[in-house]
Amino acid sequence: EDVDIPSRRVLITGATGLLGRAVFKEFNENNWNTVGCGYRRAQPRFEHINLLDSIAVHDIIHDFQPHVILHCAAERRPDVVEGQPDAASQLNVSASANLAKEAAGVGAFLIYISTDYVFDGTNPPYKETDVPNPLNLYGKTKLEGEKAVLENNEETAVLRIPVLYGEVERLEESAVTVMFDKVQFSNKSANMDHWQQRFPTNVKDVAAVCRQLAEKRMLDPSIKGTFHWSGNEQMTKYEMACAIADAFNLPSSHLRPITDSPVVGALRPKNAQLDCSKLEMLGIGQRTPFRAGIKESLWPFLVDKRWRQTVFH
Repeated sequence: EDVDIPSRRVLITGATGLLGRAVFKEFNENNWNTVGCGYRRAQPRFEHINLLDSIAVHDIIHDFQPHVILHCAAERRPDVVEGQPDAASQLNVSASANLAKEAAGVGAFLIYISTDYVFDGTNPPYKETDVPNPLNLYGKTKLEGEKAVLENNEETAVLRIPVLYGEVERLEESAVTVMFDKVQFSNKSANMDHWQQRFPTNVKDVAAVCRQLAEKRMLDPSIKGTFHWSGNEQMTKYEMACAIADAFNLPSSHLRPITDSPVVGALRPKNAQLDCSKLEMLGIGQRTPFRAGIKESLWPFLVDKRWRQTVFH
């Protein structure tokens, strides 16, 4: 029998990461011919590609001829970027510029994933037209990456998103899920940031937005430029931790809200809320309520299995 291979082709960078895995799954389950690439964790499921190897990047794009390229790969840990600025700039800026050039060469629609950290957080909510002013080197490299892709390929879309969570392989994969151990081990008190306002966003929702954007673009070539997507529940890390405790019927009295701005590590914007009305007006969007999304993401990491019985029965 003939196997029906979908005619729409998408190439995903960073397909082994938290967002990339969700994006790969979303396109793959919606009748796209989907190829993912990764680096350290690629084999056997994904193509092993070093994005700094311009010949390898050229070859996979010319062999596969994607209609859409989703660029999820990045160094996204602000404190790591501060410590390794050159490596971060190579991945976040140089590799992105090269991908944009190669996408233009085959007429592929590139979606470059960026961040709310391009804003300084002093005057939210931020529209796509607001002037960026990143406070840390991570935000600066992602903003330079935005400029580089748009300069090399004006048919590109930039999608800025905030802090992500979802189905993690390890709790450390997300700044949201990493708090679960502190929530669960209630025998010792834990200080939690209660200063920075965040909008935790489920990777499944971002993946759905990426697919909707790609499919709209297939019908309408005017879909390009900068877009924002975000969850709409405003929470500090302390409030997220309390919501996680609440979702699993765990105590939260050991969690201590710290209302001073943090003094260690890279500077963070106080409130970089993104205005998402541009995508919403295009009929694009999906939002999972935080408590539902976080329960689904974290239950495999529950230490005390008795809690599972109360939560899921």
